[in-house]
Amino acid sequence: MEVRRYTYEEFPAFEEEVEGAGWIETDGNEVQVHYYKDIEYAEINGTKLHLQILIPASRKDAFVPFGEKQTFSRPCFVFVQGSGWAKQYVYANLTNVANLAKRGYVCAIVEYRHSGIAYFPAQACDALNAVRYLRKNAAMYGIDPDRMILAGDSSGGHTAVWGGLLHNDDTEQNLFPGISAEVCGIVDYYGSVSVMAPDSNPQTVNHCLPDSPEGRVMGKKNLLENPELARQLSCECNIDENTKIAPMLIFHGTKDRTVNCTGSVILYRRLKETGHPASLYLVKGADHGGPEFWKPEILDIVENFMQDCFKA
Repeated sequence: MEVRRYTYEEFPAFEEEVEGAGWIETDGNEVQVHYYKDIEYAEINGTKLHLQILIPASRKDAFVPFGEKQTFSRPCFVFVQGSGWAKQYVYANLTNVANLAKRGYVCAIVEYRHSGIAYFPAQACDALNAVRYLRKNAAMYGIDPDRMILAGDSSGGHTAVWGGLLHNDDTEQNLFPGISAEVCGIVDYYGSVSVMAPDSNPQTVNHCLPDSPEGRVMGKKNLLENPELARQLSCECNIDENTKIAPMLIFHGTKDRTVNCTGSVILYRRLKETGHPASLYLVKGADHGGPEFWKPEILDIVENFMQDCFKA
């Protein structure tokens, strides 16, 4: 065989019979996931914010490492890691989110400014700027900019829902002028979406006090003494018939000891009564997160929801 540079199509396949060897069929669509670690998407007041980006590729859709353009354009799942609005461990769900990447979705995990350095709605503003960064650099990461979903868990779920409510493209909060942060749908995993009920955080004994997670993210304020701040933070209090928000898919465990699942029920009911598309799945026996939320049945629901959003 001549030694030279071959294209894949030109290179002759080895077809010699080898006694005792097995043969495994492939079709070129098998997916592997490539990981870009700690990609900076913004710097705000000296704080650098990063993305963890997972890019699926195959033999037919070849991956170009650190190239300016990929050979494919895939839908994108943007996930905000929860943390009680405190500093995030952004790698916590990396392998779980990778299960969606293996299904052919570019996935990105968002770091936001935590409540120790920035108050609400800074976290949602950061998530929207992450969406804009990915849309602006869609070709580099193999993203279809018209097929993007915003998701998150716990405080990240709250952030994703608020990301759908803000619509701040035309404000100074937009670090990428001219780039939209609008998404096709929102996936909320056991989000801390409401603080209105006394038991909305069953194990938080300092609920709504200045040193509670919700108090800190609202400026270290006592939300019991400032109910308008509690309403400002609570998603359902900011939704009516005229609210513009993408279709929403909500998951919550029925034994969530950290964020009471009734908060998700309240949000779901508010969305339905105001005419907004929403689906709620209560995960029997599940606590605050865990492997139940990433099993194939739920991944199927998420994937079907995303595909429906893209069609709309």
